[in-house]
Amino acid sequence: MKGTVSFAFHEVGKTTKALGLLNQGECIDNVTGPLGNPSEVKNFGKVLCVGGSVMIAPMLLQVKAMKEAGNDVTTILGARTKEFIMMEKEAKTISDKVYIATDDGTKGYKGLDFLKDLLKKEKFDRCVVMGPVILMKDVSEITKPYCIPTIIATTPIMIDGMGMCGVCRVSVDGKMQFGCVDGPEFDGHKVDFDGLILRQRTMLPEERLSSVLWEISGGCKCGRSKA
Repeated sequence: MKGTVSFAFHEVGKTTKALGLLNQGECIDNVTGPLGNPSEVKNFGKVLCVGGSVMIAPMLLQVKAMKEAGNDVTTILGARTKEFIMMEKEAKTISDKVYIATDDGTKGYKGLDFLKDLLKKEKFDRCVVMGPVILMKDVSEITKPYCIPTIIATTPIMIDGMGMCGVCRVSVDGKMQFGCVDGPEFDGHKVDFDGLILRQRTMLPEERLSSVLWEISGGCKCGRSKA
């Protein structure tokens, strides 16, 4: 709907669980964005769009834009299991082809091995990937031997979102970049994914503790305990 913003999220940690408690008409104190640089959208020719988990939602915006620019678009929706595949109907409406893949094989192909066979049969001029870092890493490694320009959307830990804190650092081609101002999209064949994964895991113990404490103290919508 014009004039609105939609959010897609899984209830995993304290903040997303608190968001899940909100009802229609309730408010979020503030939202910062958009951040970084706009996506490059033009007629590349044949484009492969890969979306994983909740990042399927923003990926479909890219699919729509690529189609409107005149591209032939093949979309891959991926998730751990079939319960996490979302917006399949919408994807089929705006894509030329749609493939489904799950880690456990409960829906569509099992894993991404099928992508290797697909790239042997079809030539793509560009690939865009949005999803968990491990998914973006795997797809980038698969497309690299075929010299397909592959763009990934980084989702590093972020604090101020203005390039001042430096927390969202991402190493790209040996140079340090900030996800919030230089990104969020980078060349997937040049990103140090292993370093990015380590940075994302930095606060995992604190995140888990925060979620547990919030739940046992009777979590509320604001994200703070009721105590």
